[in-house]
Amino acid sequence: MEAATIKLFLVHGSPNGLRTAELSNWSGKAIAAPRNELAALLKREELSSPGFYFLTGVDPDTGEKAIYIGEAEDVSSRLKNHSGKDFWNSATVFASKDENLTKAHIRYIEGKLISIALDNSASQVVNAASSGAKLPESDAAEMDIFLQKTLQLLPVLGITDFNKSVEEPVRQEDILYRKIKGLTAKGKRTSGGFTVYAGSQAVLEHRPSAKRTKKKRELLVAKGLLSQEGNHLVFTKDIEFSSPSLAAAVVRGGATNGLTSWKNSAGKQLKEIEENET
Repeated sequence: MEAATIKLFLVHGSPNGLRTAELSNWSGKAIAAPRNELAALLKREELSSPGFYFLTGVDPDTGEKAIYIGEAEDVSSRLKNHSGKDFWNSATVFASKDENLTKAHIRYIEGKLISIALDNSASQVVNAASSGAKLPESDAAEMDIFLQKTLQLLPVLGITDFNKSVEEPVRQEDILYRKIKGLTAKGKRTSGGFTVYAGSQAVLEHRPSAKRTKKKRELLVAKGLLSQEGNHLVFTKDIEFSSPSLAAAVVRGGATNGLTSWKNSAGKQLKEIEENET
């Protein structure tokens, strides 16, 4: 992505409260707020026009991050209809400052965003289907640029579901391993938690005590991120988890301590490695 200047405005002075975000030389604008400031968010003039939005929180069944991606010609009215959904605790809205976004435009972007989230993220995408919209070639090119600007701004607002997986580390000593029943998974601690690399192996059967882990693994299988090969499962893509323990639990098929089960090639635990670094 190109270098850009980001302008953040904290409406009430709180970095986690109602805030707006803009990029230099871009017609788009983002407005974000925690759920307890929804009333103030709904009063914003920008929300009375067409736009797309994200509801983010935690899935009550898996305990993992969850996201809903939507669009509306009047975002304010649509957000009011989501009051019955209890998983979300933050809303982020994108609109156009020049009011040139149409219904077809926002449906096109919504479809692209859902597709990217399903492909890149281990989060639960609450609405995993979108009809999208077919646009004329020139409009599609323009909206692809709008989408790229959106993706550039989202992490600044705390939404990392669209981040590309980290690259394989060059240094062998950076790689950590989780071995169980003749199977091997490898990964690395990341700023967002812990990434397990494609090709890693996981046990096929869930442990009897597994509850949230079972649902998480079933979700990954349903999304094609875990695939059965013979008597075990294989990660088909790099997947970032919220913690080393969750990553290790998915490999093991049940709860486990990721700080002690992930080890480097010399057998040193992640916990020891991090203690030596501080």
